[in-house]
Amino acid sequence: MEIFTAETQRSQSWRSFRFPLRGRGGEMIFRVSYRMPSLRPLRLSGELLPKIFLFLLAAAILLSVGFASAAEKTLKAEDVLLATYQRNIARLERSNFGFPLFLESSEQGDRVHVDVYGIFDYPFSSIVNVLKTPANWCDIVSLHLNVKACTYRELPGTWWLSFYIGRKVYQPPEDTRQVIYRYRKVDQHQGYLDIILDADEGPFGTKDHRMRFEALPLDSGRTFVHVSYEYSDTVALRLAEKLYFATLGLGKVGFTATGTDRKGNPVYIGGPRGAIERNAVRYYFAIQSFISTLTYPEKIRFSMRTSEWYDLTNRYRKQLFEMDKKDYLTFKTKEHMNQLTLQRWISTGLQ
Repeated sequence: MEIFTAETQRSQSWRSFRFPLRGRGGEMIFRVSYRMPSLRPLRLSGELLPKIFLFLLAAAILLSVGFASAAEKTLKAEDVLLATYQRNIARLERSNFGFPLFLESSEQGDRVHVDVYGIFDYPFSSIVNVLKTPANWCDIVSLHLNVKACTYRELPGTWWLSFYIGRKVYQPPEDTRQVIYRYRKVDQHQGYLDIILDADEGPFGTKDHRMRFEALPLDSGRTFVHVSYEYSDTVALRLAEKLYFATLGLGKVGFTATGTDRKGNPVYIGGPRGAIERNAVRYYFAIQSFISTLTYPEKIRFSMRTSEWYDLTNRYRKQLFEMDKKDYLTFKTKEHMNQLTLQRWISTGLQ
């Protein structure tokens, strides 16, 4: 800390305290001044000076925390994503998926989480233009087998997406469960995109669903993307899941290898982690299929993206196969017509 004294023409003196604070957010200089008549010079005792200094330091720290955290908050997610890419370049290049893609999942308490990372061969700007539009998300998520329709609407300050969740076979909307997601574009600037879909309640007693999409540009017109998905369940649901995965769902697995069998073949994760891995990859392929088919005439885009989504998932039959392509395309064509009808009702105020 520095103390400065300067005489003025009116025979009064200024006494100032000035000190810098430096942090990741930048540097801030604090200066506090007061004026005393020169005829009565200010005398700071040995006890008073430390108290004044500590008071000013505390005030400066409180102000600088807001200054630094505001700057760091904008950069933190982008920096983490870039570091993840740089740390996993080799992993992306030798991916078992056959193209740049890998995933990580975890299960802690009642929370299940998965991260899917990959590279799209499309420019960052094209991806931003597609995913910043809430309506496009409905056409993306409805490629998933269990999403029978999706509608969107804008209320003051918020976009809402309604997922109609059902079984894998064809179901009309009235036979499904609605899950209401909030669409939030958390951050978008020249080198980063962050979008979150979250729902307080999900199907089968699950809660706190959160789907996140991040992207940042790479060289040669490519984009590094991150799709994460997580939710919480209940004790009752956990018991039901254990029974299901021990019987009907015994053969359903994810992509994380937990070891090898006697023949040396990989053994894959099952249970809730296996289920969330399968769903996250399906959503990842849905985003990829939607973007890649935008070059086709609008009249045939739906048929092209459903066909491409099925072909992508069919590469991983052990994890993702559920039905023949003909059945999938038939079901999705009906469900798409239902979705268009529901959206028209919303647009005309009938729903």
